[in-house]
Amino acid sequence: MESRMQKHLNNNDLLALNRIILRIHGDGCLRVDKTPSRVADDEVQQIDPESVTLRGLSVGYDKPLVSDINKTIYPGDTIAILGSSGIGKTTLMRTIAGLIRPLSGVIYHNYPKRGGIGYIPQRLGLVRHSTVRSNVALGARTRRSRWFPFWFPLDKKLKQDMDNAMRALKILDIADEPVRILSGGQQRRVAIARTLVQRPKIILADEFLGELDKENVNSIISATKDIVEEIGATLVLIEHHEERAIELADRIWRIIDENLIEEGDSNQ
Repeated sequence: MESRMQKHLNNNDLLALNRIILRIHGDGCLRVDKTPSRVADDEVQQIDPESVTLRGLSVGYDKPLVSDINKTIYPGDTIAILGSSGIGKTTLMRTIAGLIRPLSGVIYHNYPKRGGIGYIPQRLGLVRHSTVRSNVALGARTRRSRWFPFWFPLDKKLKQDMDNAMRALKILDIADEPVRILSGGQQRRVAIARTLVQRPKIILADEFLGELDKENVNSIISATKDIVEEIGATLVLIEHHEERAIELADRIWRIIDENLIEEGDSNQ
């Protein structure tokens, strides 16, 4: 049974899915102060504004879990992050999402603060007492101006996009059911639909295929790929099943002994 603190953290994750908590500099870099690793002005000019660029990035809590990361995530990439449990995969993903401050280094992107990054946490961050439709609507609301009252009705286009996402993920027929009565696999579909209807530039998915059998995995991969391609998003996922990761991803990042290694990269 979840503790009150766990539930509180899950709700905070939900509220902070797209909140950038790092200080934003004028050049678009998300930086940690007091870090020796900085992006020079001339290098900033060369960075693709549609990409996510990691420079000298170290992530962790009291001590680094992954250090000196220098990678670029390009538009349209599908990247799988592999590694043993507790090695830093989720910490790296949450840092890229802007939910954790890096220990040092720079994360550069030019995505909108509101809705530009879609995050599917391992614990899903669903509002369990609300319906499937209400949870998916949280993603749709990020596409509106922040000045819209939260309770203001969604327009026809957003509602249609919600229905399309739920239909693709085979949860439209349970749209009015409360999330708490759903199976783990169904809840995962709800979290995916919520993020896809958000139409972010990049989707960060932590074990988003967990708790699903092979048939459902294939169905969700197909639906997710179709929508990701339609909206032109980048997908970064954490995956424990290596064969599935290799089949799904264009690039493989593996964390070994605090190092992020890209398989097939001759520069490493």
